[in-house]
Amino acid sequence: MDNYATASSLRLTISNLYKRLRKQVYSTEGLSLSELSTLSYLFQKEAMFPSELAELVKVKNQSMSQILNNLETGGLITRTQSPEDKRKMSVSITPKAKKMIDKTRHERDEWLAEAIDQTLSREEKKMLTAVLPLLNKIADYK
Repeated sequence: MDNYATASSLRLTISNLYKRLRKQVYSTEGLSLSELSTLSYLFQKEAMFPSELAELVKVKNQSMSQILNNLETGGLITRTQSPEDKRKMSVSITPKAKKMIDKTRHERDEWLAEAIDQTLSREEKKMLTAVLPLLNKIADYK
């Protein structure tokens, strides 16, 4: 299989796996994918500016404003005035959001661990473990 065919097959497989993992989340309180992505970035970075989040989530600033309003209404984020620039507001997640993210990650990990256990042989599990660093190298490619 050439690199293009491998890339196409890998993309399709990752997309299908991602869709399956999304179906395994029961504790997201009906949040959109953009809202979940926003919370995930905030979980990793603690606090960010709306413009940074919009760039990462790949939405316009106006759309991010609406996403943040929805998350704030749900008690999932707080906004704090920047000490460096009083015109800017930084955004951070609340303990409620951290708990929800931990729970959703646990739900996905449980499903994935069971799927691996039930569908792969011992040798296939070793192969999967061996390929993870390679997938991370691809994911880190700029």
